[in-house]
Amino acid sequence: MAKYPLPVFHFQVQWGGTELGFAEVSGLNIESQVIEYRHGLSKEYGASKMPGIPKYGNITLKRGIMPDDNEFFDWLNTTALNKVERRDLVISLLNEEHQPVMTWTAMQAFPVKVEGPGLKATGNETAIESIEIAHEGLKIKHGS
Repeated sequence: MAKYPLPVFHFQVQWGGTELGFAEVSGLNIESQVIEYRHGLSKEYGASKMPGIPKYGNITLKRGIMPDDNEFFDWLNTTALNKVERRDLVISLLNEEHQPVMTWTAMQAFPVKVEGPGLKATGNETAIESIEIAHEGLKIKHGS
């Protein structure tokens, strides 16, 4: 039996224990900042490089707008100066049996931006809203 890479269209998102449907998830990245160091007695002209503080990109979630569903805005409205409702976000890529094959867990996530759809009088597509989430760490796990 041939093995193929997993498709990107079968996934689930859970936040704070609630499972929500999304059309798109992006920003699942981790970057290791580089520290360069060179001491004055070094015979090398270049600097040594070592890993520094990790940096996590913001996650963007997009979904179709449903009537009477203000959850994005309600969560954004919990934000005040140095106070916000934080949630762990669990994003799972699923196989054909609907089991997680790869999971990204964003810890202590909170909303930083909510964006409504572009409105167009001649448009014929679903109204999509997006929420941008900042977080304090991303754990990646292969398998269930």
